[in-house]
Amino acid sequence: MAQRVNDVVPAAPGVNAPDPATVHLARGGAIVLFDGVCNLCDASVRFVIDRDPRGHFAFAPLQSPEAARLLANHGHTGAELSSVLLVDGGRVYQRSTAALRIAQRLRGAWPLLTAFLLVPRPVRDAVYDWIARHRYRWFGRREACRVPTPELRSRFLA
Repeated sequence: MAQRVNDVVPAAPGVNAPDPATVHLARGGAIVLFDGVCNLCDASVRFVIDRDPRGHFAFAPLQSPEAARLLANHGHTGAELSSVLLVDGGRVYQRSTAALRIAQRLRGAWPLLTAFLLVPRPVRDAVYDWIARHRYRWFGRREACRVPTPELRSRFLA
């Protein structure tokens, strides 16, 4: 009988453990890839965590090897640090589409923002790109990616 992803047991010492990103995606979750040194991005991740009590989303900084491996597995050779990426349902979404699809899964009235998916993507992405260009000046940046607290560590892949 084949073993399902939900039945994965810890690997024996010396044996490669299952990739956490693959396990999370196989369980129906999604992964948010973000600029790990951007204060706006960090605040956005905390915002999503606070409104995602079921843990649908896992997170990884775009600067991490985990993000590079995940993107390569989905046919992407690299990611701009100025874009949030969402890996969900076998697809990779970026920029405004990623942000709106994330909002769609949040608790509260945030899913109403998905109405903006009706706005043509070039218009949405122009606004997204304008904010992304100015994010360091407006919100600042860190020297390194933040280390998650022990209680949030399980939500981060890197």
